[in-house]
Amino acid sequence: MKKEELEVTEDTEVVEAELVDDNMIMTFKKPYTFEGKEYREIDLSGLDNLTGKDMIAAQKVLDRNGSFSFIPEMSLQYACVLASRATKLPIEFFEGMHPRESIRLKNKVTGFLYGQD
Repeated sequence: MKKEELEVTEDTEVVEAELVDDNMIMTFKKPYTFEGKEYREIDLSGLDNLTGKDMIAAQKVLDRNGSFSFIPEMSLQYACVLASRATKLPIEFFEGMHPRESIRLKNKVTGFLYGQD
């Protein structure tokens, strides 16, 4: 088999593609509308870029709201805060989700934190 080479000219546009882990895409069962925009999925791959500082900030949000949990990373509110930071969507986006989607989100985030797929 002969390998073809692509000719690169001044007009050639270089595009960098970012690989997205399909396991980090959460597809909604039904489209979700937030602030007039319809969402069919969210990309949670940004969880991989979070740090301990983000986890501490999430804990502070829980503390300010009077929430208490022996295992905060298992709570829905904690998952919403981390998802908000990972996706750059406002926390209100996650607070307005359907209950079943909220549980799926919590499971996705806690699964990520505990190393599950």
